[in-house]
Amino acid sequence: MTEKGLTKKDEVLVELLMRTGLSKNMAKTLVYLRKKEETTSVEIESATSLRQPEVSIAMQELRRRKWVAKRDIKKEGKGRPVHSNKLAIPFEKIIEMIEAEERKKIEMIDINVKQLKEQAK
Repeated sequence: MTEKGLTKKDEVLVELLMRTGLSKNMAKTLVYLRKKEETTSVEIESATSLRQPEVSIAMQELRRRKWVAKRDIKKEGKGRPVHSNKLAIPFEKIIEMIEAEERKKIEMIDINVKQLKEQAK
């Protein structure tokens, strides 16, 4: 990709995030936001090759998880308002939260397998 877009290393990170259950659009958006202090949805679209609705849906979910903060930017004249986005918490903290979710899944799988074995006796 372009210099301002996602690098090969970023793409690997996107792939790893997707393995944890994040959508491709959320993963790409999150990885791009990690690189920027603050950015607009238009910049995210351009850098990640995602369409506007894809970025919009990803941002809604990232905000719902409280990983991303949105700020309105004052704009001259008419037209749609412009929003600036940035990570609400450090990326490392997001990884810790994902790790906790993944460990919980493993725990549930272990419990399920144990119960299956008990019931099969």
